Amino acid sequence: MLTVLEIIKKTTEFLARKGIEAPRLNAELLIGHALGLKRMALYMQFERLLEERELELIRPLVKRRGLQEPVQYILGQAEFHGLCLKVDPRVLIPRPETEQFVERVIAACQDRPPARILELGVGSGAIALTLARAFPSAGVVATDVDAGALALAGENAVAAGLADRLGFVLSDWWTAVPPGPYEVIISNPPYLSAEEAAEIPVEVRAFEPARALVSPDAGMAALKTIIGSARPFLAPGGLLALETGEAQHSALMALLAGSGFTAIESQRDLAGRDRFLFARA
Repeated sequence: MLTVLEIIKKTTEFLARKGIEAPRLNAELLIGHALGLKRMALYMQFERLLEERELELIRPLVKRRGLQEPVQYILGQAEFHGLCLKVDPRVLIPRPETEQFVERVIAACQDRPPARILELGVGSGAIALTLARAFPSAGVVATDVDAGALALAGENAVAAGLADRLGFVLSDWWTAVPPGPYEVIISNPPYLSAEEAAEIPVEVRAFEPARALVSPDAGMAALKTIIGSARPFLAPGGLLALETGEAQHSALMALLAGSGFTAIESQRDLAGRDRFLFARA
């Protein structure tokens, strides 16, 4: 029989050989999940001997991670801005860059809290739910082209106690969006080109939904569709906020200006990459 600590060490070594980043953290998360223990509780049981039935719970999770499946899908959850969100292959795993994006949108709206917010492409609901919490008086409309994503976002809204604040709409970008005006329209749409998608890590390329990652026209088709039709849905002075690819900003800023937007601003993420675009109607 092996102790909890010995299994953690063996799992860490296995994941390291498979090229998994932060193998010790991954090992602790997987083993804790299999045993129904949070990490701190796991630390308190390092010397406990594990029974064979417990090892049988751990092994398939470790095998999945060794095949590059994202740990968030294996655990069935991801943290985002203080929310614990259910995630599975229907939706992208929320990223730290998107947390930063939402924080900047919240900061941009402090002087004029929005009454109505529209998110195009809700995915897990990370953005919509965070904004609903930040602006308790706002109503939020969240759309997605995928019914499975909408269902998952709805589950997360219920779990967060925010279901009465959000309306979920099945829509291919603008096709079924309820009429405005909205004070904020926000989107983190697919923005990778096919060539860029071929270069991303296997755990993203092989497991996360391609429809939420890749867009035609050098990754800009969805962004152009959003920019081209957003202004009539926005209240005067309303904010359009977009997360984008880093090489797209000059072309998109020109498109925003040509579509009548003002106060157009490009911002960088914490890694120094051009990532966020903000513009006013």
